[in-house]
This record gives sequence, C-alpha cells and structure tokens, in this order.
Amino acid sequence: MPSLLDTVDFGRPAWFLPALTVGILAVAGIAVLISRQRDLIRKWRTWVLIAPAVGIPTMLGAGTTAAFAAALAAVAVLEYGRLIGLRRADTVVLLVLAVGYPVAAWLRPSVLGFTPLLVLLCAVPAVLSGDVETGSRRAAFTAFGSVWICWSLAHLVLVWPDAFLVCFAVAATDVAAWCGGKGLRRLAWARRPISPLSPNKTLGGVVGAVLGATAVLFVLGTVSVGLVLAVAVGGLFGDLLESMLKRQAQVKDAGDWLPGFGGLLDRIDSLLLALPLVYVLT
Repeated sequence: MPSLLDTVDFGRPAWFLPALTVGILAVAGIAVLISRQRDLIRKWRTWVLIAPAVGIPTMLGAGTTAAFAAALAAVAVLEYGRLIGLRRADTVVLLVLAVGYPVAAWLRPSVLGFTPLLVLLCAVPAVLSGDVETGSRRAAFTAFGSVWICWSLAHLVLVWPDAFLVCFAVAATDVAAWCGGKGLRRLAWARRPISPLSPNKTLGGVVGAVLGATAVLFVLGTVSVGLVLAVAVGGLFGDLLESMLKRQAQVKDAGDWLPGFGGLLDRIDSLLLALPLVYVLT
C-alpha cells in the first residue's frame, strides 16, 4: 500500500510527526498544569505514556507494528469479553484471532480474505457445547468482536508505514470533536445529540471533528475527502459503538487501568472503525 503521505506531499521530514507530538504534549502539559485540574493532569500523564508506546513500535517496522497490534487486540478482547460476559472458550477464540489477524496482515495479507469464513467459525464453541439457550448470542458477540477488534486492529499493519500518522490524526480529531461540542453548545442545533446512546456526542462535536480532522491532516501533509471522512466519521461512530455495548452492560468504562480514560477499549474505540475506513477510502 502506498504511503498516505503520497496523497499530498508537502516535503515533511521523517522527524516531523514525532517532533510535532512532543511539542503538542509539552504545550498541553503547561496548560493542564496551569489549570490544576487533577483529571486533566491524569489524562496528560497517560498521553505521555501512550505516545511512545504507539510511536516506537509503529515506526520501527511492519513486524513490530504487527506485534503491537496483536498486544492491543489481546488486551481489548479480554476487556470486551468481561464487558459482555463471554465464556472462556469464546474468549480463547478471540485471543487466537487477536494474534492471528495482525500476523497474517504482516506475513500473508491474502489470508485476510478468509475473514468471512472465520467469522462463521466463531460459532464453533457454542455449537460443540450444544448451547441451545445462549448459543446464538455467544456466536453473534464472538463474531462481532472478531471483526470489531481483531480484524480492525490488523489494519495497523495494512496502513503501515502510516500507522502512527493515523493514530495521531484520530486522537487529535477526538480532541477537536470535544472542543466543537463545548465551543458550539450555545447554539441550539449544535447541542442536539447524534444518538441517545451518548448525549455528549452532539452535532457540534461532528462539526468539530470534521474541521479538526481536516486541519490536522493538512498540517501532517496528507489530506483528502476519503481520509477526512474515515478519521472524523469513523472516530465518532466507533465511540458510539462502544457506548452501545457499555450501556447494555450498564458500566461507565470497559476498564479502569488507564488513568483518566478507563480501559483500553475506551481509548481505542475511535480507532477501531477509523482504521479499516482509512484503508478502504484511501
């Protein structure tokens, strides 16, 4: 796959994105320290840890990106399994796919063409156990998780060497959506929620996301209609998708080990839909 930076080449040097990330974190750090708000400080500290954790493996090569994607998928699968109450056998199937999909994307991308068959095979544990009462539910949620988490994160490898660029753009667009929702809340139309699943996701946030994605991608040196839609719309609806699952489970967050953010799923939900959209639309 050609680099996304081939879309519009502004001659950015290789160190531009890491330097931009460090600069933004530094400026944000000064701002949150001045605010003295503990929640913002916790989030900033978490971002300081997340940035190199994402940047280093995705910049080293496709192999390390595959390992990183597999690790993300494995943790996300465990959170997903707890969130919806999957049985151990179903979770094991997802863990196998969590590793298998990224490795396949690295070594033999053509294997991903068997994804529809593997989705159907997610029903094997329920079928073999003869689960009449909850078998269809187990099969459906396992199949959904295999696509939503495992298959989606494999696209970190498929969009390499631009994996960090996409992650950066999605994260920045999340912030822009929040700013749009807050900044335009005085306008009646902007306060209108786009779904009852999350009253905080408003039309103002959609405007902020689209404008933010356009601005961020322009600064990064790659901008197109497809990429803006993938990052902005994919990010917003990816967040709503997780909100639906959390509402069903009646929990606020998928986990509690990332200070200020909850669990890993709460941090990467926007990325899960944006990644395959970036691959398809660009």
